[in-house]
Amino acid sequence: MVKVLFVAAEAVPFVKTGGLADVAGSLPKQLRAQGADLRVIIPKYSSIAPQYKEQMTLKHKATVAVGWRQQYCGVEQLDYEGVPFYFIDNEDYFKRPELYGYYDDAERFAFFCRAVLEVLPQLDFIPDVIHCNDWHTGMVSVFLQAHYRHLPQYQHIRTVYTIHNLRYQGVFPKEILPDLLSLGWEYFNINALEFYNQVSFMKGGLAFSDIITTVSRTYAEEIQHEFYGEKLEGLLRKRREDIVGIVNGIDYDVYNPAQDGLIAVPYDACSIDLKCENKVKLQEKLGLPVRRGTPLLAIVSRLVAPKGLDLIAHILDELVTGEDIQLVVLGTGESQYEALFQQAAWKYPQKVSANLYFNEELAHQIYAAADLFLMPSQYEPCGIGQLIALRYGTLPVVRETGGLKDTVQPYNKYTGLGNGFSFANYNAHELLFTIKKALGLYGDKPVWSKIVHNAMQADYSWRQSAQQYHSIYNRLHTNGG
Repeated sequence: MVKVLFVAAEAVPFVKTGGLADVAGSLPKQLRAQGADLRVIIPKYSSIAPQYKEQMTLKHKATVAVGWRQQYCGVEQLDYEGVPFYFIDNEDYFKRPELYGYYDDAERFAFFCRAVLEVLPQLDFIPDVIHCNDWHTGMVSVFLQAHYRHLPQYQHIRTVYTIHNLRYQGVFPKEILPDLLSLGWEYFNINALEFYNQVSFMKGGLAFSDIITTVSRTYAEEIQHEFYGEKLEGLLRKRREDIVGIVNGIDYDVYNPAQDGLIAVPYDACSIDLKCENKVKLQEKLGLPVRRGTPLLAIVSRLVAPKGLDLIAHILDELVTGEDIQLVVLGTGESQYEALFQQAAWKYPQKVSANLYFNEELAHQIYAAADLFLMPSQYEPCGIGQLIALRYGTLPVVRETGGLKDTVQPYNKYTGLGNGFSFANYNAHELLFTIKKALGLYGDKPVWSKIVHNAMQADYSWRQSAQQYHSIYNRLHTNGG
């Protein structure tokens, strides 16, 4: 049985700022079900709910070197849904209101990466593979090579590094190399940590890990080119033989319209007509006119530019005034986009509901109620929203990029295949044309029901993706990388 330590900066249900937490909370459960001895390690943030902190047991206390500093490190454990979770405790670093965005993030996550390796002998768990995720864990593979590889217990360990979003790289002044990382200047070169005269944690993970994965097949190709490569495309092309794209999944126990206690009326692919009852309940809840036959469009998203909201801004008035639709928005983000939807709800109160916050229960109700899900992203490594929408029979309208291209198959009227609608160019009127095409099919109930059925029959659980990760772990373990 291969032993894997899954290292991440966040994981549901403990802490979450984005999709990484969903992956770290649900993929390990599926991997354990497939036979891997997989455990997860994350920081112990103060924002973790007391109900979880009370269940934690102290496993070990240690000191961890952060440059010349010797810092306290506690390791606590909690088993959640059959998965052992370890929590790295240091209140100076992690007792803060937010997870990231502090002046000393380099020090905080250098500590975390070093602590992960330092405490392994005391956990009675020396993994065959350490699976790291995003920039916060990028130094684990570097530290393993620089500080631990000479120790017998560490010599067999191999590493996997997953890019969830290449845009966020953890770039810091080069002075941290000796001061925080205890690394010599031989690591400050183009093939190691140097990134435009600074140090990049992301680049450390990319350069020193045995296998690089990212969260969709298309994104794995895109990031090897300048437009998506975030100035790392050269290194990624150099390592292209070691890059694997594996589409994320979602937890089918959490997202299951047949058994979802958060929605008004459960339904499945054999009772699609019941989906409309959820639309009625949502219209009543949000103060929209109850109109069963009016297509309900939804946006559940962080309201930020990469999500394609400038395209929606260009066509919003034309869409709302020119079509018989309703639009429900849920999310927070940049002030310009919050203002956009707030103004639209004021101008068109019979057609637009802007909910500028996030609420998990309302999100489920929107997925269950809506007919179309808008996700015209500028770039999208994988995307979770479209996967949930497919599960609930809410047809996605997406741009053909990253994981959106891999998971949404545009409907083909000649073959009857397809589970949504897509467009290729980052262009507002291509988006509008695609929405209008979808609305034109909405009135053809047999066709629409067919597409909805296709969407709900697609399998985007973690099962297949976990099998691919498991195969990588086994190959590294068996072949020694």
